[in-house]
Amino acid sequence: MKLSIEQSSELSRLLADPSRLRLLLLLELHALSIAELTEITGLAQSRVSTHLARLKRARLVQDQRTGGAALYALSGDGGEAAELWSLLRERLDDPQARLDRERADEVVRARKSGQTWAESVAGRMELHYSPGRTWEATARALIGLLSLGDVLDLASGDGVLAELLAGHARSVTCVDISAKVLAAARKRLGTHQNVSFCRADMSALPFAAAHFDHVFLMHALSYAAQPDAVLAAVAPMLRPGGRLVIASLNAHRHEVAREAYDHVNFGLSAAALRQGLEQAGLTVEFCDITSRDPRPPYFEVVTALAQRPLG
Repeated sequence: MKLSIEQSSELSRLLADPSRLRLLLLLELHALSIAELTEITGLAQSRVSTHLARLKRARLVQDQRTGGAALYALSGDGGEAAELWSLLRERLDDPQARLDRERADEVVRARKSGQTWAESVAGRMELHYSPGRTWEATARALIGLLSLGDVLDLASGDGVLAELLAGHARSVTCVDISAKVLAAARKRLGTHQNVSFCRADMSALPFAAAHFDHVFLMHALSYAAQPDAVLAAVAPMLRPGGRLVIASLNAHRHEVAREAYDHVNFGLSAAALRQGLEQAGLTVEFCDITSRDPRPPYFEVVTALAQRPLG
């Protein structure tokens, strides 16, 4: 069958993605589930699902049900896509692909009949989906243990965090520099009577001293030209015993990512953040790297908890 330029371009785009090539190389060896492919490749489960859907539409892969689970394998009826893949496959030899094959062999060897779902993913459970089991659901359950008093949410965005906190606080004040973003937050939080909104820069906040019990800087410091100055300005706004909660990117050198998300700095190391908190007169209860992205460029997140002294 002859192909138009548009059809040829579409096929080329299909096989131009490194992640899809990794999946095809794996599925020529073993029939694997989405969970297994997620474990082997380290890709997000949603990405694996999306790639498989595209490959399935192109008739390069097919799925079959085995014991209630869907296993994916190469299709025997791939048409034009299969012809192009066959030509490309002949020349493919890559260290990442070899590592993927080793991991796949381990996963297949580890399969045992009669395992429960929890047993099959033991040791890597956070990588796999199960109904209703999400970080959001866990956070919403745990937040019920807190009584937050008066809260300041800096760089609040469209109100996702404020929505989570509002039911457990006397008041929540959302601050963001963008009028458009605050409009979205007002729409989201319109039914919450204890939430207010303020358009302001983090470096010029219009609040009195000792006004808040908790201040949240969740991925806000990436937008601060002088993070230490923000910490120094925020600290006096806490009541004695009040806490500052921070999540921020660890120091990195990825210029492309910085520009893509409008960040104005390259993150803060745990040591630099701790120093800034101490210079602001706060007692640091915790400050360390708490998570790492599972895929390149492997961004890390520093979490900090600091308190304004009682005396």
